[in-house]
Amino acid sequence: MTVNFAKKTSPYSHWEYSNSKFDSLIRIVPERGGLITGWRSEGKELLYFDLERFLDKNKSVRGGIPILFPICGDLSEGYAIGGKKYFLKQHGFARDLPWSIYLIEDNSGVRLKLSDSNDSRSSYPFFFNLQMDVYVKQKSLEISVKIYNKSKDKMPFSFGLHPYFKVSNLKKIKIDGLPGKCIDQTNMKVTNSSDQIGILDKGVDFLSFPSCSVKLFDSLTRNIIELIHQEPIDTTVIWTDPPRQMVCLEPWTSPRNSLLTGDRKLEVEPQECIELFTTFKHNSF
Repeated sequence: MTVNFAKKTSPYSHWEYSNSKFDSLIRIVPERGGLITGWRSEGKELLYFDLERFLDKNKSVRGGIPILFPICGDLSEGYAIGGKKYFLKQHGFARDLPWSIYLIEDNSGVRLKLSDSNDSRSSYPFFFNLQMDVYVKQKSLEISVKIYNKSKDKMPFSFGLHPYFKVSNLKKIKIDGLPGKCIDQTNMKVTNSSDQIGILDKGVDFLSFPSCSVKLFDSLTRNIIELIHQEPIDTTVIWTDPPRQMVCLEPWTSPRNSLLTGDRKLEVEPQECIELFTTFKHNSF
């Protein structure tokens, strides 16, 4: 087995981790929110990535695997801590901040780290450390996230990932594993999952609570992407943005506004840690 971990300059500055045993690699840009910009498994590039947009730093990223913390979705009304009101932009700040990157001790993947700063505490008044380990396995990425509360008070948060998976044609996609009902996040109304899946090519944004895993089938490439859930990061969001040929298959801990509503809100006790696990698998049919 040959493992390589090196900084690359082309076609953009990034770190690349590859494992010859599994014919797999990932590309990461730590200074742009710890963003995983590419995942290749058995020679197939699985992530959608808009390089032109990425190179324009005035625009938000479309592609890769953005990291959502300390909220998922928006929190337009703000939230109160200790009698003071704070505001966070959509999906929080972790995806916009520089992370540090390391090779995991046993060479099985990479470790990304983020800590609080004066800027982060202006919108989220907590001291924290965030560690995300990405293990590159055969046909899979296993992700472990540790959220450490270094504050004297309980720290509420939501965490999510926002992976963009490349597809051949939005009209040729099947998704299995979702419950019958979901929440359409464009109007926050309960609707049928099958109705949403039927209009992927029109643009969807819906949330559901599957029990185990969700599978995305591409009938033209015959690729299967499976999102395997572990509680509490077992909420799934499906998002499409036509004409982009991609489907976002996102594991979240909590729906939007959870810091305000308390719906599935997580809290870390002072000086303690919560660990989250999720897995993405790649197969063919």
